[in-house]
Amino acid sequence: MGLSRVSYHTTVRQVYRKAAEVPDGSLCCVPQAPMYMPGLDIPSIMHEMNYGCGSTVHLQDMREDQRVLYVGIGGGLEALRFAYFARRPGGVIAIDPVREMREAARKNLQLAARLNEWFDPSFVDIRDGDALDLPVDDATVGLAAQNCLFNIFTTAGSGESGESGESGESGESEEPGESGGDLERALAEMHRVLTPAGRLSMSDPVAPCELPAHLRDDETLRAQCISGCLTYQAYIDNIVEAGFGTVEVRSRRPYRLLDRERYGLDESVLLESLELCGIKVAVPDDGPCVFTGRTAIYSGPEPSFDDGKGHVLLRDLPQGVCDKTAAALAGLGRTDITVTPPTWHYTGDGCC
Repeated sequence: MGLSRVSYHTTVRQVYRKAAEVPDGSLCCVPQAPMYMPGLDIPSIMHEMNYGCGSTVHLQDMREDQRVLYVGIGGGLEALRFAYFARRPGGVIAIDPVREMREAARKNLQLAARLNEWFDPSFVDIRDGDALDLPVDDATVGLAAQNCLFNIFTTAGSGESGESGESGESGESEEPGESGGDLERALAEMHRVLTPAGRLSMSDPVAPCELPAHLRDDETLRAQCISGCLTYQAYIDNIVEAGFGTVEVRSRRPYRLLDRERYGLDESVLLESLELCGIKVAVPDDGPCVFTGRTAIYSGPEPSFDDGKGHVLLRDLPQGVCDKTAAALAGLGRTDITVTPPTWHYTGDGCC
């Protein structure tokens, strides 16, 4: 029968308003060591309200004087980390539709200002807004990010009823989106506000298979970032279809185990937390460049190997390649080229 739009929005609103008032350590988050950044002292309450499933802060995405957009401020942890690099008024725009979350974040950022001489709360511009209709001008953001938020959106053609809502570190949409395709709409909004070659940093759980309808339609489980997960390939496909021609997978690790008895499954399902970055460049005619940590190694008699398509492999040295290029090189059938499997940890050494 699918999700009821009104009922679902009410459930998500209740979950995240409660989480804003009383930190919920079991909501969305995965155990992870605190990120050390010199000169940054993070209030403990921000760690307690870290309702993400990974991190969206990666050094390779930082650019001088870029404006950062963070959708779903939660307790303010990721916004504070981005402000660490921006260090200017309005350098970080943080969007959240839940009033209680915005108020909690403002309070937490005031605590951070007392702990960090360099930080001023004005560095983070907190706005009332919705991921489906961002209150941000076109092409004005160099880096956009969301943490454990988009996984609860429904997608067009998925058989789901199209209810919108926001979770992650934030909460839910106060106004429902159009029927169907809310994930597509949210990704399109991120694409709209990014500058050319801008970056979209994302962290969401993914599933090894499509989850059954009785889980997808469970309002509470979906709001808790458990039952709205797409498969890895479907997740990547949606990002590419939104216009991000390059995708870099930064991390992929266990997130939650759905026990078969408690969740009514034939077999237990292990969800994974996926961190990645989509880059706003045109999708190549031969398909997107998706980097998953693969490398290609040339070991022939010449100093290097040039495939004639812009990829030069220096002898004996591993060179990062996207999945598309890895498949093409492996398809050459050469004994002097070795292609390694994905590590799911890409740091930006690619040749394409």
